[in-house]
Amino acid sequence: MTSRRAPAKTAGARRYGRRVSALQAHIRRAAASGRTTERVGPFLAAFSPHSDNPYLNYAVPDDGARPTAADVTGLTAAYRSRNLLPRLEFLAATAPEADAALRAAGYTVERRIPVMLCPPGALVKPPAPDGVELVVPESDVDFEGLLTAQHEAFEDTGPVDIAGARSWLAKGGLSVYARDARTGEPVGGGAAEAVVEGTTEVAGIAVRAGYRRRGVGAAITAWLTGAAHDRGAHTVFLTPAGVDEQRMYARVGYHPAGEMVHLHLT
Repeated sequence: MTSRRAPAKTAGARRYGRRVSALQAHIRRAAASGRTTERVGPFLAAFSPHSDNPYLNYAVPDDGARPTAADVTGLTAAYRSRNLLPRLEFLAATAPEADAALRAAGYTVERRIPVMLCPPGALVKPPAPDGVELVVPESDVDFEGLLTAQHEAFEDTGPVDIAGARSWLAKGGLSVYARDARTGEPVGGGAAEAVVEGTTEVAGIAVRAGYRRRGVGAAITAWLTGAAHDRGAHTVFLTPAGVDEQRMYARVGYHPAGEMVHLHLT
């Protein structure tokens, strides 16, 4: 007797595969944005015109890529010729043979980062934290409070860029500012990229030390995720910084969707 559940599982697997492919396509677009690019076999190599920072110069393989040894040698040469560190970022599950070929050629793993997805219908919105309100930043005071909270949480000593934060919203990005409803003090905030082809990344979730363990981070994450869904996003993802963050994101509906692998050749 055949199982009536089998088709549903197959459909679920197909949906999962489409979301992972959409996520990899997003990573590829992000790599190319504002950079010069070069095709090297099954790799898209991207180069920053203004910086040799390795996090701004990296390649992404095609889905299902099967690079030859010559392809890997060519990719290495493309970065070496520009005095750049040969480096890649991609979802391991989309190109496992590329992962293996690169490591066989001497590339080493910098880190493997869990990736989590929250598809429409999976979001769980927690109750609003007592005494904290979430608003879209509008005034310079709002933007300064949001950026100050993020800088404090991430130990960033650089200057706050209010103009850049305003431009983020103007270009379709999402931002939310958490503040103390009684005192107006900055509490935290977060952001999400503009939705492109149904995909966006939630990032920069920050809560100041004095307001942690109260559900603020979960509320910020849920707000941004819901806003992205409202804009038509079917693939909303994030990369947790650690186990505690991963548990928090799971409480609002995110589930693991594989690993992002970062490789480089020393």
